[in-house]
Amino acid sequence: MTPLYAQVKSHILDQIRSGTLTAGKRVPSENELVTQFNISRMTANRALKELTADGFLARVPGVGTFVREATPRTSLIELRNIADEIAARGHRYSSRIEDLREINATPNLIKDFEFKSASPLFHIAIVHEENGMPVQFEDRYVNPFSAPNFLKQNFAEQTPTAYLLALLPADELEHNVEAIMPDANQQRRLKITNVEPCLSLHRRTWSGGHVVTSATLIYPASRYALYSRYNTGAKPQ
Repeated sequence: MTPLYAQVKSHILDQIRSGTLTAGKRVPSENELVTQFNISRMTANRALKELTADGFLARVPGVGTFVREATPRTSLIELRNIADEIAARGHRYSSRIEDLREINATPNLIKDFEFKSASPLFHIAIVHEENGMPVQFEDRYVNPFSAPNFLKQNFAEQTPTAYLLALLPADELEHNVEAIMPDANQQRRLKITNVEPCLSLHRRTWSGGHVVTSATLIYPASRYALYSRYNTGAKPQ
């Protein structure tokens, strides 16, 4: 026989999946579940606690328990404009530019861009926000040879990704993903605490045989997810 707490979990999940309980909507309290299902408070607590741990609910002390919105995610395979992803969810996109200037390439950047010697680069640091909440910190370097007018663009109106995709076709991509603990500057920019883990996606993009851009994208782990799906070419079994 299915345990009582599991029956309560299944009931709440069915309501979420059917759309009866939508994101942000309050779910019955422990006391209400006790009355509705004739169960103990401990059983009701376990059901809500496990649904919260599974990412379906968010519990706000002193306020109640609410259906949690699905964690946004971005593709590891495609070059996607984050502003378009946010708009597709029906949410409001905004950004904060923290740095936009020309710099001299460091030894690591010389290696990243496959330069033979020191060379200038363009740099932008920008925070992308969804409904006013920071969801990505973008730290990007751009090859002036490939995008000479990069610094003249209005990145309050279009993202760096949107500009570069419209300017040049991407011939090759390289991705490196790490789980990190953010430094003080990343915490400040993303408005997170020093115990919030992040996903770091380092991406290099080539066009016409040249490295066009090297970007590090930092996502708070609780606000975004990375995914990929592709055809391996294997024959169906």
